[in-house]
Amino acid sequence: MTIGILGAMHGEIAELISAMIAQSGSRIERIGMRDYHVGELNGQPCVVALARIGKVAAAATTVSLIREFNVTEIIFTGLAGGIAAEAKVGDVVLADQLIQHDLDASPIFPRYEVPLLGMSTFATDAALSAELKIAAENFLRDDLPHAITQKNQDIFQLQQVALHVGTIASGDQFISDIAHASRIVTALPEVLAVEMEGAAVAQICYEYGVPCAILRTISDRADATAHVDFGQFLDGVASHYSAGIVRRFLSERSSRSINI
Repeated sequence: MTIGILGAMHGEIAELISAMIAQSGSRIERIGMRDYHVGELNGQPCVVALARIGKVAAAATTVSLIREFNVTEIIFTGLAGGIAAEAKVGDVVLADQLIQHDLDASPIFPRYEVPLLGMSTFATDAALSAELKIAAENFLRDDLPHAITQKNQDIFQLQQVALHVGTIASGDQFISDIAHASRIVTALPEVLAVEMEGAAVAQICYEYGVPCAILRTISDRADATAHVDFGQFLDGVASHYSAGIVRRFLSERSSRSINI
């Protein structure tokens, strides 16, 4: 079994690639202007790739992972904007379903429905997500205080971070004004966070029958402050979240395999 791991920005997967190279070395295959890093990470065969930003880029990379590398599961990790009141900066959101908030082919099809699929939401894999949830809980409880510098913990107020499970909405838009965010909340009140790739990944995985899980760290509140300290949060916080949670997930799976 080979696990595909994706991120939209280099900082979201850089530590994972470095760890793979240090542990087992890696083979790089270049397909469609993307580098796919093939090797082992924390005892598990993996392919790690930079999907780039947006739904089309994420879908194309996901298809390559499935068709060219025969991955059996896919994890997407990265940043999102918090849109529900409870989704605060530094929190983690694990998607149980995803929807494209900018998809509207009405009146031919209902708003949000993917034409010719008859679906508007795509569920993540329950078993894979449950494993990732345990890894995230363990990271937040045990590793965060050591993985993130005290300075960044103070700047981003990471003293009481939480893990949420629920709906994530994707769109080819960076949500950075409160009016836009409010429209999404009004139309889709169940949405916890917004980003630009997850729903496309979930749709491709549904079409190919490949389990997926989508893990997001809240970097901003999807309003006029969304650009503030984004780079510092990515480098100083989110990159460590992504690497720490995914590596915990892989290690815990390896431990279970050894004990069976």
